[in-house]
Amino acid sequence: MTRTDADTVVDSTVKYSYGTWRFQKSWKNPLHIVDAEGCYFYDTENKRYLDFSSQLICANLGHKNKAVIEAICEQARKLPYISPSFTTDVRGKLGEQLLQVLPGGLTKFFYSTSGTEANEAAIKIARLYTGKYKIISRYRSYHGSTAGSIAATGDVRRQAVEPAGKIDGVIFAPDADPYRSPFGAKTPEDCAKLSAEYVDYMIKNEGNVAAILVEPVAGTNGVLVPPSEYLPMLREIADKHGVLLITDEVMAGWGRTGEWFSVNHWKLKPDILTTAKGITGAYIPLGLTATTTEIADYFEDHYFAHGHTYEAHPLTLAPAIAAIAEYRRLDLINESRRKGEYMGKKLQELKEKHRSVGDVRGLGLFWGVELVRDRKTKEPFYSAEDKLAGKPSLLDRIAAQMMSNGVYAMQWLSHFVLGPPLIVSEDQIDEGVAAMDRALELADREVQDS
Repeated sequence: MTRTDADTVVDSTVKYSYGTWRFQKSWKNPLHIVDAEGCYFYDTENKRYLDFSSQLICANLGHKNKAVIEAICEQARKLPYISPSFTTDVRGKLGEQLLQVLPGGLTKFFYSTSGTEANEAAIKIARLYTGKYKIISRYRSYHGSTAGSIAATGDVRRQAVEPAGKIDGVIFAPDADPYRSPFGAKTPEDCAKLSAEYVDYMIKNEGNVAAILVEPVAGTNGVLVPPSEYLPMLREIADKHGVLLITDEVMAGWGRTGEWFSVNHWKLKPDILTTAKGITGAYIPLGLTATTTEIADYFEDHYFAHGHTYEAHPLTLAPAIAAIAEYRRLDLINESRRKGEYMGKKLQELKEKHRSVGDVRGLGLFWGVELVRDRKTKEPFYSAEDKLAGKPSLLDRIAAQMMSNGVYAMQWLSHFVLGPPLIVSEDQIDEGVAAMDRALELADREVQDS
C-alpha cells in the first residue's frame, strides 16, 4: 500500500465514521493497522506493536489463530445464516460445550452479538422472571452502551448521556474496592463487609429489586478485584431476599483471570451470567446470556419476550466451539494463572520504582495499574470531569510513548488496563513492562512537580 493510499484510508475513516467515547476533534489521525499475528499487530509501515491489552481485553487467543479462522470459513461455506427459529449443528454443539465450562447450574443460553446485548437480555430476563423491576449496579461499573446496559453503568459513560441514557429502576451501590473504599475501610475484610451490607440495606429499603448486577472483577474501571468475602456475601444477601445475582463476565471471562470464569475464584454460582469478547477470541462478535434451569423452566409457560435477527447466528457460534477447543488444547487457563503470577510480580516492581504508581492489582493475565499525583491522598491524574470536559490526559501521553516504543496499552481515566493474549510469553511480558517502565517517567515528573 502506498503512502497516498494509506492517507486516503485514514482521511475517509475520520470523515465518514465516529470515533467512540471521545470528542471527534481528538480523533484526526487514527493508526492504520494492516495485519496482526500472535501477540503483535502491524501498521502500514510494517512497524510491530505488542498487544499488551489484547485490544479491548478481548483477543484472548491472540491474532490469526488458524483453528478459529478455519471454523469461520467452514461455516461460511456450509451455512452462513439462518433465522434463529431454526437450529443448526453448531447451535446444538456449542450448547453442549458451554455446559462443560460454565459455572455449574447454568443450563440455558441466549446468544446475541455483544456484551451490551448480553446484559440487555439479562436485565429483561430478570425483570420478567421476578416480576420486579429494580436493578442494583455499582458506581464503578461498565455494562455496555445500549439503553438498559448504559443505564446500569455507573461511570462517566452513563453520565455523559443522561437523561437520554437513563431508564427507570437502576440504582447504584458503592464498590468493594480496598484501595478506594467509599467507607474508609482499613482492611479488605471490613471493605467487603461494609460494601455488602450496604447492598443488603438497599434491598430492604428500596423494595421491588429484581437483581444485583456486578462485574466480579470490574474491567475498564481499573481491574477491581474484590476482597475474598465480598461476592459470597452478595450471594447470601441475594438468596435471603429472593433477588437474582447477575455476573457480567464480558471482560473477565474465558481464562482472563486464570479460571474459565472469574466467579470460579470464589466458587460462586450466579443465577445469570453474561459474557462476550473471549468467547470467540473476538474473531466474530458473540454475546452470551446464560441462566439457571429454574429461570429457564419459568419461561416454559411464560412468554419469553426477547430476540434478535442475529440471535444464534451460525457464523458467530462456529468460532466459539473452535475457541473453547483452543483454550483446552493450549492449556490457556493454567497458562493465564502461571504467567499472570509472573506479570503481577513485574508490575509490582514498577510500583516500587515509580512513585506515580498508586496501586497494582489483578488476577491471571488481567491487571490494573493506577497512577496518582500523591500516594497519600490518592489524587488521580485524570478525573471523570476532565474526560467530559475534553481536557488533555497524561495517560494519553504515556500510552503514546509506549506506542512509539512498540507496545499498545489500554488506559481509562487514571489507570491502565493490561491483559495480553493468553498465549503471551514471559519475554513478551518483559517487553511490555519495560515500555511502561520507560514511559512512567512522564508521570513521575508530574508527581515531583506537584
